Amino acid sequence: MLHEQPETFAGTLVEPRAALTAADPEAATILAREERRQREGLTLIPSENHAFPQIRAMLGSVFADKYAEGLPGRRYYGGAAHVDEIEDLARARAKALFGAEHANVQPLSGSPMNQAVYFGLLEPGDTILAMDLSHGGHLTHGAPVSAMGKLFRFIRYGTRPGGSFDMDEIRAVARRERPKLVITGFSSYPRDIDYAAFRQVADEVGALAMADVSHVGGLIAGKALANPFDSGFDIVTTTTHKTLRGPRGGLILCKAAHARAIDQAVFPGLQGGPHMDHVAALAVALKLIDTDAYRAHARQVLVNAKALAGALTARGATLVTGGTDNHLMVVDVAASFGVDGAEAQARFDRVGLVANKQVVPDDDRPAMRPSGLRLGTPAVTTRGMTAAEMDGLAELIVATITQARPETELRAQVQALAHRFPIPA
Repeated sequence: MLHEQPETFAGTLVEPRAALTAADPEAATILAREERRQREGLTLIPSENHAFPQIRAMLGSVFADKYAEGLPGRRYYGGAAHVDEIEDLARARAKALFGAEHANVQPLSGSPMNQAVYFGLLEPGDTILAMDLSHGGHLTHGAPVSAMGKLFRFIRYGTRPGGSFDMDEIRAVARRERPKLVITGFSSYPRDIDYAAFRQVADEVGALAMADVSHVGGLIAGKALANPFDSGFDIVTTTTHKTLRGPRGGLILCKAAHARAIDQAVFPGLQGGPHMDHVAALAVALKLIDTDAYRAHARQVLVNAKALAGALTARGATLVTGGTDNHLMVVDVAASFGVDGAEAQARFDRVGLVANKQVVPDDDRPAMRPSGLRLGTPAVTTRGMTAAEMDGLAELIVATITQARPETELRAQVQALAHRFPIPA
């Protein structure tokens, strides 16, 4: 038996789960294993989180059955009255929460989200100034291995040894290369960004300014970090899971002047019908985020990250940039403990901790065995942990990396901590 008692969700018996078990016990068993892994382990990957429980109600709803090519009021299929309502609700909530003039809630994930901006506002071959992948940028910001890196001319900037940006150098590069778009944003950069400084660089060369805040979108919506629109940015993109705790997808926010180009780049440019169950779930997430409780949660994510960074440093860990201003940190495990990131990640897996290997700036190791390990506090904060738990968590992290105690003992400690702080609902 997978479940001794029927599961409930919001007080209602979940009949589809029983149907799944009866129809496909093999798949249901794998699902149960994943549930157990998440329940008994601790997620420290900064791009992973536990969605609001209410999100699953929409993801499992009849909205999943509806095609909705087009935009509200301009669909290519009939029967669209209610998908129009839910998409309009999601768009209105997104605009209000981020202070944007326009929102497109249809991108299926982060990569097509950013691609829609490029194709909507630029021409192939145009120059884009963006952050180097090894210094914290993202694949879609022009990494040579990405499709966008082949279609557009990306010029990349990095960070100084201490982790700060040399804005004079970035300005000089922009003046020399004359980009059409200046991007700021990251996937592994642990510091806050001076958006006004990047907006000034864009203005000096007549470029558009875009911020990819996929990692910190929820912290911006929760008023814990600065909003790029307050510095006059033209476009802000964010994935809708991570710190937003919504469904997996993408969200493009922009000034009204770019609305039509962005919308057409999403559909029919890059994709057909949006996943309306995801759009509906995003509408719910945006409502749950616009609360005092969530704003307190966003602040706690940052408090926990700083506490964890300090506790790791005290135990001999070398952190890229020396610390963190946001929800994530990168530990140079090779320099700190003589272990590469892949091995550190494998040791984590065996005890129930989950992190990901990560390149460090100008890493001389291969991408699959890099020098770093990326950690974050969103998921453990969602489980209810506070700064009081970060010292013990840091001890577990270092003991796991260094194999200071038997893995069976470490796994038992991880499970005990996970049981103290269960995943919501």
